[in-house]
Amino acid sequence: MKYADVNGKLADYRRQISDIREKMRETLATVEPEKVNDYAFATFDGSVRLSELFGDHEDLIVIHNMGAACSYCTLWADGYNGIHQHVVSRAGFVVTSPDRPGVQKKFAESRGWKFPIVSHEGSSFAADMGYVSHSGGWLPGVSVFRRDGEAITRVSDTGFSPGDDFCSLWHFFDMLPGGVGDWPRVAKKPSCCSSH
Repeated sequence: MKYADVNGKLADYRRQISDIREKMRETLATVEPEKVNDYAFATFDGSVRLSELFGDHEDLIVIHNMGAACSYCTLWADGYNGIHQHVVSRAGFVVTSPDRPGVQKKFAESRGWKFPIVSHEGSSFAADMGYVSHSGGWLPGVSVFRRDGEAITRVSDTGFSPGDDFCSLWHFFDMLPGGVGDWPRVAKKPSCCSSH
């Protein structure tokens, strides 16, 4: 197929994706929020409750991260780091993982991460939110919460997996002949990240 023909076809697919995203936003606006508990998390500086993570916002984005052992979760966090300042101008934001706070702090410092991290170790948070697999392993993803007075509700969530919309690297690789190619092998693809 000629270059111009392929470009036209790809542009049409991108318009379709944009239309689907609009339908997803419209559908999300109809959701009946799910009430959740005010979970406690551990940080390097002590305990913190879910309600405290909102800061001055009524919305909170919580990333379900599998921890330092997952290179895909690290890849996602490395890519997110640069936009953190923009995200927190609109909503609260935190990454949660099963790692202990000391491990989280050391790993975040080694990567230059600027966003807050809390540990859900010992709590039912990940399981209650659906981010523990049937075999008991952790699953990656994102949940969005809303605070209205004392009440906290979850208004949306989705899992993360290689090729998803939440890691920009996949979209750049999509533009290359051969897509991802042998990158997963070169990057020592882990078995930790299955689709949600």
